[in-house]
Amino acid sequence: MTNDKGQITSLRSALITSLGLSLLLRADHWTTMAIAAASAIASKFLFKFGDKHFFNPGNFGIISALVLTSDAWVSPGQWGEEWWYALLFAGTGGMTLQRIGRWDTTAAFLGAYSLLEAIRNLWLGWTWDVYWHRLMSGSLLLFALFMITDPRSIPNSRIGRVVWAVCIAGLTFILRNYFFVSTAVFWALFALAPLTILIDVLWLAPRFAWQEGDEGDEGDEGDERDEGDEGAGGAGGAGGAGGVGEELLTQHS
Repeated sequence: MTNDKGQITSLRSALITSLGLSLLLRADHWTTMAIAAASAIASKFLFKFGDKHFFNPGNFGIISALVLTSDAWVSPGQWGEEWWYALLFAGTGGMTLQRIGRWDTTAAFLGAYSLLEAIRNLWLGWTWDVYWHRLMSGSLLLFALFMITDPRSIPNSRIGRVVWAVCIAGLTFILRNYFFVSTAVFWALFALAPLTILIDVLWLAPRFAWQEGDEGDEGDEGDERDEGDEGAGGAGGAGGAGGVGEELLTQHS
């Protein structure tokens, strides 16, 4: 099912959000999960700049549940630290990121955060077992592979995504190590989500949109679309034709 722009309006986005909530958020009562889900959906319509929502719905739902209820929590170690978790998450996350082309965001976040933790580990003179213990968290990998890479709410340009992800890594490091916030990654993403607006203004690029497969290329639903000539330099920059803003663009991200 599509809208008048050819964008998919199926349950794909809702499924991604619901999976994020169910995998990361824990609660003692079903009403808490309902509040989280309702908040996640509402954020897509209430917090928008132009046609783009800038809060990650799953992240917004988690923060809302933590703030508005007394029985919600996120356990960073709930998935353990076994090596096969890393393989499982990397495999499934890799397939998703290959589809939407957002490896740069995950790489920038994990690279920056790993570097900061390594510097701290060396400064304190700790063994490397401590370092790997802090990185081999199932929740951290789920966040890096699935939540921070939501293509509809993160910056449109590659350089913008890299800068944004590094900022989130830095804030996560500070909140975790100096304020001892166990859910630092979620608060960091929540706090820096509005930065997406400024980044999209500084670095223009076409906005991601789920698309149905073109003829002869069925199933290629991860393409990007220039919506209303956003970031494409206007109609003149795309060839001057009035309908150029509806052309399908592919970003080699």
